[in-house]
Amino acid sequence: MEVHSNEKENRKVNKKTKQKKKTNSNRQIMNVTYIFLLIFVMMTGYFVNYQMNEGAEIINNAYNKREEILAKSIIRGNILSNDKTILAQTLTKEDGTEIRNYPYEQLFAHAVGYSTHGQTGIELLANYRLLTSNSPMLEIAADDLHGKKHIGDNVVTSLDISVSEAAYQAMEGYKGAVIAIEPATGKIITLISKPDFNPNVVADIYSDLIADDNNSNLLNRATGGLYTPGSTFKLFTLYEYIRENPDYEDYHYDCNGSISVDEYRIKCSGGAAHGEEDIYDSFAYSCNSSFVNMGLTLNKNAFVSTCKRLLFDSDLPIHFPYSQSEISLSEKSSVFETMQTVMGQGKTLVTPIHLCMIAAAIANDGLLMKPYIVTSIENHNGKTIKTYHPSSYREILLPEETAVLKKFLRSVVEYGTAKRLNTEKYIAYGKTGTAQIEDGSRNNSLFMGFAEQDGKKLAICVVLEDTPEGTIPAVTVAKAVFDSYYFTNENY
Repeated sequence: MEVHSNEKENRKVNKKTKQKKKTNSNRQIMNVTYIFLLIFVMMTGYFVNYQMNEGAEIINNAYNKREEILAKSIIRGNILSNDKTILAQTLTKEDGTEIRNYPYEQLFAHAVGYSTHGQTGIELLANYRLLTSNSPMLEIAADDLHGKKHIGDNVVTSLDISVSEAAYQAMEGYKGAVIAIEPATGKIITLISKPDFNPNVVADIYSDLIADDNNSNLLNRATGGLYTPGSTFKLFTLYEYIRENPDYEDYHYDCNGSISVDEYRIKCSGGAAHGEEDIYDSFAYSCNSSFVNMGLTLNKNAFVSTCKRLLFDSDLPIHFPYSQSEISLSEKSSVFETMQTVMGQGKTLVTPIHLCMIAAAIANDGLLMKPYIVTSIENHNGKTIKTYHPSSYREILLPEETAVLKKFLRSVVEYGTAKRLNTEKYIAYGKTGTAQIEDGSRNNSLFMGFAEQDGKKLAICVVLEDTPEGTIPAVTVAKAVFDSYYFTNENY
């Protein structure tokens, strides 16, 4: 009986052991299965992300040969304005030779760019989309059957032709840049840079353009030009002063035309003596003496920190080439360096697009929208393939802060240095600037600000190089843009 009992127990033990081994084996199989499923999901996610985001950037890379392969089978698509007028197209000659044609020639030279000797502008930004065809499947099959190239997709932009023409004409005779952005969306309405070039003949004049260092025609000054900000920088000095002095409205200064600190002397523009001023008058009349007086009281570290929060020495939330604005100020800066910096001279440099983005954020109650220029992708039949929607970057100013700054920017237009923008047609806000360059014998004219009418807002930055007339030319260009935006274009 005892032996029989032991055999039963042994059989039970063996059965349990086998079941345990089977359970462990099943668990191991499931673990391996889960691991492979996880790897599969991760790889799928990677390829989807690559296709949607990284693929286009890699194909846009000048070193990627896939672009050449796509160009052999696809006719490059069109680039269109906001009303779908053709800004760039591919024409095919009778012998099959393809020519990239730009109907508006110089007008959109920097915004649209060119596709000869590489790509620039939207031609580069949307290169992948222009070399992708979403034609109907039957049409693609028929093209393949007859050995024909597929027609690439069209890229629709936010560029407005009438506004761009107004900006371009107003800039006649000047080098510089104009950029205008819708604050509520981030759409770039116009982007003009001069000197320019005719993109239709880039292949013939490319070597001359590269060799001309005096004009730098290929430089997109709106995004890549670095300029001394002049008095437009007083907006940043004012903002920091307000932050550090809650009683800022009690500020008063008696301007006699200059201010002296130690052995250094700063004069107001033209040597004008502004007399007794409050802080609004100081800003509206762009009084150098008063702003030096204010600026010397600021905490330098806090001021630099504020400027960086407002995108100095920072990456901008845009997807095309640009230069970073630079501020040169620290606790070790000398009195003279500080005096120069707070009034917009010294080593501080800005790009027009950066100043325009700050104006747009103020107009939009502190929320900065990411600037963008491609609004949708269509196939050549007009069917929408992809739509790009506005997206926010972050709140770079508090709403209550922008409400205060708007009062100051409005004073400049109501009775200050930008009075010619004071019209009943729209409400304009802004800050002018005259920046001394080289040895002080030459000046750049600047304007940054925005206008609004019936809820429609447009932010702008204008920089004109070598202008003996001071701030007037930049304000005149801004007025031409605002007038066109609100009254010429029926879409607005």
